[in-house]
Amino acid sequence: MELDIQRLLRILPHRWPHLLLDRVVELEPRKLAKAVKCVTFTEPCFSGQTQPIFPNTLVLEAMSQLFAVLAYASEPFDVQQKYFYFLGLESAKFRRPIAPGDRIDLEVKLAARRSNIWRGEARASVDGNLCAQAELLAALTDREELPR
Repeated sequence: MELDIQRLLRILPHRWPHLLLDRVVELEPRKLAKAVKCVTFTEPCFSGQTQPIFPNTLVLEAMSQLFAVLAYASEPFDVQQKYFYFLGLESAKFRRPIAPGDRIDLEVKLAARRSNIWRGEARASVDGNLCAQAELLAALTDREELPR
């Protein structure tokens, strides 16, 4: 199963410039999701940089967004009522920088799920070279229960 940008906009609450997935290229509910993010020099994070490097925090955000898509595909929920809330990460490692012109291949595998808590293993690579990896933790919660 693939998801284009129109489907992603219906699932995720993010909009430009915060939506960091261009296309989901593979989706196996309760197993894994793969997506791509094409990095361009015109992205807001590069303004004023003389040697542009895509921020690692945005790589983690892209991984988290893909994790939310995997959760939605695994257990469809009403996006008006529920929210896939990022709780934390473990073992984050950044191996090589990502620059404009790169196509980031993202992959998230579901590692465990208990009640409303989800744990996933995420990877980001460019041209087959691992750039980042992390274990993600998130919860599917009612929107009115979000911490303020």
